[in-house]
Amino acid sequence: MTDEMRDVERFLYLEARLADEHAYAECEALWTDDALYWVPFGADDIDPDARMSVIHDNRSRISTRIKQFQTGKRHSAAPPPRVRRVVSNVEWLGEENGDLLAGANFVVYESRSQGIRTWAGRTEYRLRRTDAGLRMAAKKVFLIDNDRPLATLAFLI
Repeated sequence: MTDEMRDVERFLYLEARLADEHAYAECEALWTDDALYWVPFGADDIDPDARMSVIHDNRSRISTRIKQFQTGKRHSAAPPPRVRRVVSNVEWLGEENGDLLAGANFVVYESRSQGIRTWAGRTEYRLRRTDAGLRMAAKKVFLIDNDRPLATLAFLI
């Protein structure tokens, strides 16, 4: 395994841990200024400009979403659920315009008063080397059940 691939894995595991711990400021710091966060709805390769997405956020909207979580008043995240992510099957997908492309499978366990909900899917990342280390320029989450009505996805930030 190359050092670069090991750095990618460490980054993905760090992102998962910070999100699980509701470390929102630290999560936000992992994004580049031109970031795109996309969770398609209905199919994996829809046109986000023509069809609805669960999330299709630019960097400004990512920041707004995180600030909403930090208020403690966002109904879908009050009280914050206990969450643990399992990230696996990390793959190197190549490089494009100097960015590193990687993919990984995930399972998320979300515990709320109603019980435990399980989410699963695959995430594809576009990571960029910066002076501060790797940062996410794009994150696309393919939920395995994105073709059905979805309950509140408070774990997605």
